[in-house]
Amino acid sequence: MSAADADAVCRDKVEAARASGTDKPVACLSWNTAASGAGLRANLSAWPTPNWCDDHGANAQWYVTRFKACGIFPADLTVHDSRTGEVVGRMHYLTVAYAYSVRDDKRWAYQVQLEQVSSSGAATGSSGSGSGTCAGKCKVHHGDFPSQPMSQTKDVVGQFFLDSTIRATPKGDKGEGQASASWKFTNPAWAGPTNAVTLPTPPVRCDNALPGTSKIGCVMPNIPEMVYAKNGPYPELAKHIEYAQNTKNLPGKHGTQRYLTRLTNQTKITQNRKKACPSSRHRPPGKQCDEYPFASTWQGASTGGGQFSWRMINATQNEDGGRALKNFYGYNRIIEKDKFLVWIK
Repeated sequence: MSAADADAVCRDKVEAARASGTDKPVACLSWNTAASGAGLRANLSAWPTPNWCDDHGANAQWYVTRFKACGIFPADLTVHDSRTGEVVGRMHYLTVAYAYSVRDDKRWAYQVQLEQVSSSGAATGSSGSGSGTCAGKCKVHHGDFPSQPMSQTKDVVGQFFLDSTIRATPKGDKGEGQASASWKFTNPAWAGPTNAVTLPTPPVRCDNALPGTSKIGCVMPNIPEMVYAKNGPYPELAKHIEYAQNTKNLPGKHGTQRYLTRLTNQTKITQNRKKACPSSRHRPPGKQCDEYPFASTWQGASTGGGQFSWRMINATQNEDGGRALKNFYGYNRIIEKDKFLVWIK
């Protein structure tokens, strides 16, 4: 809800209360994007949020990794005299929103933690409560957002567990779900509860399409990066990729949007490998032919239109580096046509 929409809702509530003849004040909720995150406090009843959650302050944006999403959203509660419309109370609070998924489970979670920064007048002594929903390929398994008093020392917490509704069979099913939490505040001194505000999570993709496992898992909308280090266990492999990205201008480089996309069809992977590294290429003792972009991507030598690089590198490094890439695919649940980058350090 925009600020203008929130103001309109509040005016309507005040007008309705005035028409009813009540002397009790009217309370309204709205988002506020100009607040500092300095008032954050820990709450033992809430799930601990990642350390990086408040790195950017309360700027009303989601920050997302492959399995976690977090953001701090400032908001205001204002209480209005039902006869004059004058503000007779105000509460500023922060919504710390946190969602997390699991690479091998169809269930994921969402928490909102409402933290009071300041309160005055008729806003003091308020309680918050809410509910959760899930849109798309998901449903609420269970949730808890009961009425809780709000104060400088007591936060209001809502927690929900969501289940993906994609099928376990056939192999390859996938779909997105998006959870939303809604809440409002009450106070015995008011004419009624506030309007509700709603905060949706980023979309969560769940699938049963990861090669090598039949388990459903869920990921956030983050593009992961495979890291190879020139001073790590595969230096020849890392130097080849660096050359391919920088000198031959091939895709997948860290800091760009020229992504690699995973290919899972084994026939096409073999075709990529044979085109880049045919058996006719001489292999010196202890060396193997390494290709970039990887044969397991749609940018490979055959499926990518013929732009590629090859180099003879240490055989052990090539094999171990390939296993590391396979583990990267599995750990980050990178399925067919998922995007990723390769960072050479």
